[in-house]
Amino acid sequence: MQNSRRDHIVSCLDIVWESMSGLCESFTEDLWKRATDCPGWSVQDQLSHITGSESRLAGNPTLDHTPPESPHVKNQIGASNEAHVDYRRSRPGSKVLKEFNNVTANRREMLKDVTEDDLAVETQNPTGSGTVADAMYIRIFDAWVHEQDIRRAVGTAGHFEGLVAEYSMNRMADVMPYVVGRRASAPDGTTASFQITGLSGLTMSIGVTDGRASRLGSEPDEPTVTLVMESEVFLRLCCGRIDPEEALNAGAVKIAGNLRLGEAIVQQMNYMP
Repeated sequence: MQNSRRDHIVSCLDIVWESMSGLCESFTEDLWKRATDCPGWSVQDQLSHITGSESRLAGNPTLDHTPPESPHVKNQIGASNEAHVDYRRSRPGSKVLKEFNNVTANRREMLKDVTEDDLAVETQNPTGSGTVADAMYIRIFDAWVHEQDIRRAVGTAGHFEGLVAEYSMNRMADVMPYVVGRRASAPDGTTASFQITGLSGLTMSIGVTDGRASRLGSEPDEPTVTLVMESEVFLRLCCGRIDPEEALNAGAVKIAGNLRLGEAIVQQMNYMP
């Protein structure tokens, strides 16, 4: 049982790094180069991204590499990520995995000395200003999302339950009030129920009052709209890994109640930059 924020962060990082390493250790070069549903990236690119991010946090020299322009790069964060990915594209996947294992081993050693005070220090992270703890939680979520990108591409399901998966699912759930209230422009009095089924599934209800959406403490008797989907569909919609129209047309999301509002919510669930 985790008894501190530090313990939770360290355990989650260790779990997701170990899971990624074990997943990738038997890959052939064909699998390394297989495309994923993360736009523009192969299986190897996914691991290169995590390797580059952790290498930077480990204090390794800043990468001096400018990748060619790519349509999937839409902002400065994306450009920085693409530099680390493109820098490693000419390498065999096994070499990237070796670097990943070395970098994460170094990071594990560094994390042994992290204190609660260290985690409370203010810093900048990809979502804006926050604490070191906020930045570390982004790393946990990011690694798990990209591990799932790899798993879908190679047809090896897994790691959709346990400490990291449950944290990541709840992290995405926490964004849904913003999606319902702000992005889908649900009017006052709206109640939206999300029924996420399968491993690490969850149920949540959102209400809109005075122009502000928030999670409700209990399920309303008659929600304005109910959306039912499997946990992997929820992940893919939140992270832009599937076109909302494709998900709706395939029946991957079941909507009851206000169909137009339900479709608007699904259209706006991708909140990743």
